[in-house]
Amino acid sequence: MRRAVITAAAACAVVTTTALALPASAVPSKPQEPGTSSEYVVLYKDGASLDQARAAVKAAGGTIVRENTDVGVATVRTSNARFTALAARQGALDGAAANRVIGKAPKTPSAPAAGKGVERETGVRGPVQVKKPAKGEEPLADIQWDMKQINATAKGSYKTEPGDRRVLVGVMDTGVDGNHPDIKPNFNGKLSRNFTTDIPVDANGGEVDGPCEDEPDKSCNDQADVDENEHGTHVASTIASPRNGLGMAGVAPNVSLVNIRVGQDSGYFFLQPTVDGLTYAAKTGIDVVNMSYYIDPWLWNCATNPADSPEDQAEQRTIIKATQRALDYAHKRGVTLVAAAGNESVDYTKTNVDSSSPDFASEPGEAPYERTVPASCISLPSEGENVIPVSATGISTRKSYYSSHGNGYVAVAAPGGDKVDTADGKPDDARGIWAAYPEAIARARGELNPDGSPKTSRVVRDCKGGTCAYYQSIQGTSMASPHAAGVAALIVSKYGKPDRARGGLTLSPRTVEGVLRGTANAKACPSPSTVEYVWYRLENGQWVKYTSSQTCEGGKERNGFFGDGIIDALGAVKR
Repeated sequence: MRRAVITAAAACAVVTTTALALPASAVPSKPQEPGTSSEYVVLYKDGASLDQARAAVKAAGGTIVRENTDVGVATVRTSNARFTALAARQGALDGAAANRVIGKAPKTPSAPAAGKGVERETGVRGPVQVKKPAKGEEPLADIQWDMKQINATAKGSYKTEPGDRRVLVGVMDTGVDGNHPDIKPNFNGKLSRNFTTDIPVDANGGEVDGPCEDEPDKSCNDQADVDENEHGTHVASTIASPRNGLGMAGVAPNVSLVNIRVGQDSGYFFLQPTVDGLTYAAKTGIDVVNMSYYIDPWLWNCATNPADSPEDQAEQRTIIKATQRALDYAHKRGVTLVAAAGNESVDYTKTNVDSSSPDFASEPGEAPYERTVPASCISLPSEGENVIPVSATGISTRKSYYSSHGNGYVAVAAPGGDKVDTADGKPDDARGIWAAYPEAIARARGELNPDGSPKTSRVVRDCKGGTCAYYQSIQGTSMASPHAAGVAALIVSKYGKPDRARGGLTLSPRTVEGVLRGTANAKACPSPSTVEYVWYRLENGQWVKYTSSQTCEGGKERNGFFGDGIIDALGAVKR
């Protein structure tokens, strides 16, 4: 899951402190300028006819830009500064949330700060050494400790069930580099879609990263085989990089990948694209979707939290209702829903303190503020009904230091990487998750030498017959979730039946989840159950110590760190 900015109430301590943002009430709000327009996602009331809902939007002063009639959601543009208040009075509408789009990701990675930079933690132990592969293995299989941990190997699940090309896995993320040499053979460009548009200015009217002409493809409306962020390509590779004698293989190397892009280049994910992406997956016959993100701008959505203004409460209620509708729509039509559990190092079943939301302003002057968040507030999509939340493990099989958790929240655990799962707590890129990396991004970040060889320990290259491909080491529950999605795809491949309505194979999501959880290898809570994680980061030439105290609740068969256990690709398909 990209981004992690959270403080756990009495659960996480670090040696440095961060100044808190002013509460929303202390930030001067700036009214919408006359004549300017804003966009909103509007949720139609259950039972209201389309004619009634459309008339209600018009009565509130809005114009429908596009409409998702399957779920009952519309994107609306309006110049009426009182639109949300007027929409709330309409009997045929169930709420409105500001619609946000922002620009692309930075060209160079920023240095990690306290609670941030979890995924791109950089090792300091030099280039990763790769041993010669065993017979039948891919060239970089030696550094794929993650696949060994879940028995997704040449002698494991690949031999028993490598996946079926008729099984479709939707990657709901920042996009997929469909031309990466270790993704292209399994990439379904015909079905891939982009539900986002990048724009070069932020909510305050400031330039984010220059005009659209500065984008690699000269466009803010990217093609469906493009990833200018990196996140989605890494996720896709973990799920289904093929066994083609180049680089590495994914969990399900024979299934098909479909890019269902719902995230901005900037790494933000908003409501409308998620709803549209889930609807598209359901109507297209996608078997599994992976969702390694949370829906911005709220890390947790609270229906009635007194810490939030009435307007923010209403927005969060809309996000909850609209997202669940879309999740239900997909689940009922055969889509298995897999999501990252979060990188905040906290227990989602407890009260926490959120100082990161809203993480993107819908209006000038709005800023994140500290608020106490009870367990009744939910992060979406991971805490949605019928979603399989996945926590992360490191190379030692411990729960990764950054991985969020919770007894009754986490379904299963999977390798997500833990670069500080080392004897001295100092980061090692070899302990992250290796997967495909778009070459264009590596070059833009200055990570390659003139001859194309990597000049950072977090990037490796493999070449075959004049074709070279790049791979990077990152970590996060974003990396754990696609391992589980890959196993889910193997389960559909092994036990699925022909889908007479849409072609391919199909298997009930409840059955898929049952096999995934039932074949996971149970792992008990550590003893003692409260773990004091200790790690170091190199900051301005000095090692800075960080600590986090986290408690595992539950028994061996099911607990808050590992759910029903660590997933097992071979176990899932040899029943």
